[in-house]
Amino acid sequence: MSIPRREARASIRFHWAVAQSLLVLMLCLLASNSAAQSSGASTGAHPEDKSAVETAPLPQGSWRFIVSGDSRNCGDIVLPTIATDSARFAPSFYWHLGDLRAIYKVDEDMAFAAAVNGEFLNCQQYLKRAWPDFIEHQIGAFGKTPFYVGIGNHEVIPPKDELQFRRQFAAWLDQPAIHSQREKKEEADSKGKPPVQSEKEAPSSYYHWLQGKVDFIYLDNASDDFAPEQLTWLAGALDRDKANSDVKSVVVGMHESLPDSIANHHSMGDSKNPHARPSGEQAYQLLLDFRDQSHKPFYVLSSHSHFYMENIYDTAELRKKGQPLPGWIVGTGGAQRYKLPANAPATSKQDVYGYLVGTVASDGTIQFVFHEVHESEVPAATRSEYPAPLVHWCFAHNSQNIDPDPGDLTPRCVAPASAGAGH
Repeated sequence: MSIPRREARASIRFHWAVAQSLLVLMLCLLASNSAAQSSGASTGAHPEDKSAVETAPLPQGSWRFIVSGDSRNCGDIVLPTIATDSARFAPSFYWHLGDLRAIYKVDEDMAFAAAVNGEFLNCQQYLKRAWPDFIEHQIGAFGKTPFYVGIGNHEVIPPKDELQFRRQFAAWLDQPAIHSQREKKEEADSKGKPPVQSEKEAPSSYYHWLQGKVDFIYLDNASDDFAPEQLTWLAGALDRDKANSDVKSVVVGMHESLPDSIANHHSMGDSKNPHARPSGEQAYQLLLDFRDQSHKPFYVLSSHSHFYMENIYDTAELRKKGQPLPGWIVGTGGAQRYKLPANAPATSKQDVYGYLVGTVASDGTIQFVFHEVHESEVPAATRSEYPAPLVHWCFAHNSQNIDPDPGDLTPRCVAPASAGAGH
């Protein structure tokens, strides 16, 4: 009889934990409604009336793509909202800059979706489902729009690692546009050499593809640094872009920002990894030299910090090296939101979710504009999967700025030290 009793006690604890978390969410909702009523505001309201926003027709030869990163915690709610909202721009693809699921703890969206079905999602179940859930709810939300996925630091929190990521997302890391570039490089590298029979376990976590006269490059700094072989690969890719007259501009995406940006406190420039800063500095110099020598437009995108910021490399340290590279942080895909640095540009945004729209002109130059999404825009089909208080909590809370020390609503699966300094 002892085993059934233990199981019964465990079941009671599980359901009590879910009930406690739902109670916390309900209290958050009541507090937010009270605050809104006292200020004369309505919950879910926002100043922008998107029904009145007309998407300007594109000039001949122009096209658009969209970007954001960090979709853990509430990404199953936020990314479908981004997919629905961005459809008006008819994007050629969506690019995710890493941190797909929390891994160190159960994501709130997954926990409460399970609770709706009367299930408590423990850590063992969560770790098995986390990435398939991302594929179903976040990649799936974009339908036929091509989806490019990047690796972030949460993808390598134990028990997950880079190889598991590469295997799980092999279909996206080796989709036709990326695969064709790998084939071209391998063919070029093998000229004059005997054929080598080799088969990698999974596609590389760093990659590039050419689209509409633009080379899109994703760099893997999920472990805070760039491995020497990746920097060699990057140098070769940039050399080919320099010589290729069909490439009019280059966009580099990565998870963490390069050293000495405005957000340096949460980047490669502020890491305990001794290889982080020097490899990041080397990468910045490679990118800067390419821009200055080729005179081709160059753009650098990252996430990791959960806010929106532009001109991130316009700092005193980097101005010493020359005209800073244009850079953006767009960690606004659903993760717990962070405070802005004290010296953030006036155009920065905190406590927002949204995405960056890149409009590519016929000459390869790109204009970037950030678009915010709001609670009232969450699709009905998405809302139906979650308790109403959770959807509101994701937008009104889920923020270190609004709730400085909220505690965990869901089970923690990895000790804080193992999860890394920069959640």
